[in-house]
Amino acid sequence: MKRTLAALAAVLLCTACAPAASTGPAATAVPTAAGASAPASLSAGGRSQAPGGTVPPTMGIAWDDESRKEAAEVAARAMADYARPGAEAARWANDFARWLTPQATADYSTVDPANIPVSRVTGPAVLAVDEANGYGVTVTVPTDIGPYALQLLRASADSIWKVNRLTPPADR
Repeated sequence: MKRTLAALAAVLLCTACAPAASTGPAATAVPTAAGASAPASLSAGGRSQAPGGTVPPTMGIAWDDESRKEAAEVAARAMADYARPGAEAARWANDFARWLTPQATADYSTVDPANIPVSRVTGPAVLAVDEANGYGVTVTVPTDIGPYALQLLRASADSIWKVNRLTPPADR
């Protein structure tokens, strides 16, 4: 019996370490002539993406006063919901999640609010707008431990702003 178990264990060990067999057709390399590669292209739809190239004026969404106001409000409210280290965890997560992108919701889902060092917003949000990009903005929100930078995104001019990332002050 011991020999049978030892042999079975050896077979299982060997098969576990062996490379898996491919059931599909083998990949073949396509030979290329030396120096015959095409030059790299930095264009998208005929528009240059290289430094010094032309950039579409607004990439589809123009900034206006309403967009700026909404982005600042979302950033300030999201930061206020984030900065509650004494909140019950489930309540904190539900309140904070309403401001987040799906990716940020997943990223912040395991945060324990008791470990959050910030406890209050201390001033108005300040936008760093890239006039050529109406889909995103970085907003600085002052807090009791220093300024947090929030990255906000939206899918269209009619979409609401969502927080994608919070970056604490540099010394934290």
